[in-house]
Amino acid sequence: MITDEDDRLRALAEDGRWHELLAAYRQGRAAAVAEAGDEAAAALTAPLGHLIAYAAPPELAVRLFDRDGGEGTVAGVADHDAGPLWEVLATRHSWLRLAPLLGPAPVRRLVAHTRVLLGEDLSYGAEPDPEGVPLRLEPWEAAGWEEAARVREYLPGGGARSALLTLPASREGLGEVELPTPVERTDVRPDGQRVARALDELGALAPWAQVVCVRGQAPLAAALLARDRRVVGGYLPFALAYPALVRAAAVGRTQGCAHGRLGLWRALAAMAGVDGPDRGEVNALVARMRCFTWQEPSAGLHHLHLALEDPASGVAWAVSGSQEL
Repeated sequence: MITDEDDRLRALAEDGRWHELLAAYRQGRAAAVAEAGDEAAAALTAPLGHLIAYAAPPELAVRLFDRDGGEGTVAGVADHDAGPLWEVLATRHSWLRLAPLLGPAPVRRLVAHTRVLLGEDLSYGAEPDPEGVPLRLEPWEAAGWEEAARVREYLPGGGARSALLTLPASREGLGEVELPTPVERTDVRPDGQRVARALDELGALAPWAQVVCVRGQAPLAAALLARDRRVVGGYLPFALAYPALVRAAAVGRTQGCAHGRLGLWRALAAMAGVDGPDRGEVNALVARMRCFTWQEPSAGLHHLHLALEDPASGVAWAVSGSQEL
């Protein structure tokens, strides 16, 4: 139901009266925080926040995240409508436009990595990432998907379009495979728990996914999670698995694809046995890694069935789950 207030706000947007809209957002959010708490306030004011982040000039849109409006008025990294407000903003303007304007470090970092996913090279002219995650896409990051599909496509009046999380997406290139007899999962080296935690970080954002670790090859890890011994499956390059792993962190509206990229670099660094996302070590791991995917009889609209094997360490991890919308 469209209210008179909705009509008034739309009229202000059409007239370009963004300062008044920002004031309305801040007043509404602060009042809602006082009455119902921050989480409820974020939900109530998110549609107006989306409109400002999407359509306002960047000089004003970034002020959604500034604290100059007072207590309770600022949008946080989890404020979302169809997706996080910072991701809406990041899809609308280049880093060149946003960099001089953005203040809060968490928002600034997520916006930067969103722009990287959209094809910008920020390795020169931007502050280094605090964890060392590269500020430009590696070739294997860019190879598996089109630029337009890497981040949600936001709509001006609210809502978004995004690619479904589906791996495998079809039977193409797959065949019947007999998986080995399952063995008990294991922690295989001192950093085995660290790798599992890093993959669980992705799984926690897609809570329907499970993560297991074994000493052995990728099909052995898959056998721990697959419903049947005989599956339709096969190997694929990591570049084709990468988009699904990034999207696993962006299935919910509170998370953006930048979360997925950062989390996956942490997981790959842990698999490579290094303390942080070392570009050379991660690239070497990706070059040697073997990836196995398989189909399940009933897959939801979101599904991920993937086993990752590092031949150098003799360790494999599997991530698997399915969810209906």
